[in-house]
Amino acid sequence: MRGHAAPPFLLIAAITSGASFAPLAVHLSPLLVAAPTCMATFARTRFTAVVALMAAAAVLLVDSHDGLLHSPLLPIHMGAVLLVSAFVVASRALHDGDLRELAQVRAVSEAAQRVLLRPIPPELGPFRIASMYRAAAAHALAGGDLYAAAHTGHTTRILIGDVRGKGLPAIDDASVVLGAFRETAQQYRTLPELAASLERSVRRHLRGLTRIAPDSSERFVTALLLELPDDEEIARVVSCGHPPPLLRQGSRLTLLPVTRPAPPLGLAADTPNAFCLDTVAFRPGDTLLLYTDGLAEARDCAGDFFPVLDCARTWTWDCPVASYSTSASMWTGTRARTSRTTWPLSLSIIQRTPPTPDKRQREHPQPESSHACAKTPTPAPPTMRIVSQALRIAPEEIDDRDGHVRTPPAPALECICSPSISLRPAHCN
Repeated sequence: MRGHAAPPFLLIAAITSGASFAPLAVHLSPLLVAAPTCMATFARTRFTAVVALMAAAAVLLVDSHDGLLHSPLLPIHMGAVLLVSAFVVASRALHDGDLRELAQVRAVSEAAQRVLLRPIPPELGPFRIASMYRAAAAHALAGGDLYAAAHTGHTTRILIGDVRGKGLPAIDDASVVLGAFRETAQQYRTLPELAASLERSVRRHLRGLTRIAPDSSERFVTALLLELPDDEEIARVVSCGHPPPLLRQGSRLTLLPVTRPAPPLGLAADTPNAFCLDTVAFRPGDTLLLYTDGLAEARDCAGDFFPVLDCARTWTWDCPVASYSTSASMWTGTRARTSRTTWPLSLSIIQRTPPTPDKRQREHPQPESSHACAKTPTPAPPTMRIVSQALRIAPEEIDDRDGHVRTPPAPALECICSPSISLRPAHCN
């Protein structure tokens, strides 16, 4: 505010100084009303009132120099400045009240959205987890994409999904799926049973919207359920019309095979045998990356989809979440400059950590040796480091579907990375 406060004071000084060089017949004091008006555009009420009083004092000084101290023009000049200043101060006071109310509404809204889309813990059992979320609506923390995780005994279960539609209207459907998952994740023994329970919850929700939402029969939620046992080096997957995750094993990168994906939630059957369970190897050091269609369906100006698998092979994988968001931004922003819409984007990365030395010793005890030898201490596994970075796409001119040109706000991409990594995103060629 200090830099912006200079113009009103300079304006008062310039008018007061100019009055000493102007002819006596030219009265500059009415121009001083511009000072409080200028101050009110960026300063709070009390600062505007101070400038208004300084302008009134300057009016008295200028008119006395012009010989109007006992003239009927002095009350007119003074009254005009004070009247306009009072109006400006009152308007600024109302504006300050609106700003305070807006700040309170935003705080409540953010708290409610964070309750809906809770952050995933950085560690669940022997797994390190990191996630990133970008909503489609400006200033929103939640939208049509969803993710959640639960540690049930000796198993970690993870959900990622995408509601039909985007923005704030999709929060209602997302909240139903998230609430049902958190309630039932520990109640069912198998993933197909859990998926059938989520299907029944979505159906009940959609039936309740029949009268107030005519399009309720067209709503659905794509979802992917992932189950990771602590003591088995496998991953179990049930897909409900969701894009398959990426699986990185050493230097090999593939799409996780899903033999028979079920229809999205809301359109599938509500029995466990309707959901196919796939099992793949998931050993220590392996990494799974789950994503929504905000990444897979990003397109450039030519209408080409973002090549997820091809670009993933060029990443350093020191921080794949940052690499994903950066490459997607390059594809739809800097390179394309014509991304037609701003889609929500959700990413989650899961890595199985190697067992600790104590656990390996318990599982595979070494025979005692009669020879004394120096034991080399094994370094502890890297601790989880959560690194948060805000990535912003520069505003670009974007052609929408009607052929108009608009400049969208730059969406903030909040990136959370792990573990013991440096942010070194690699870009797609």
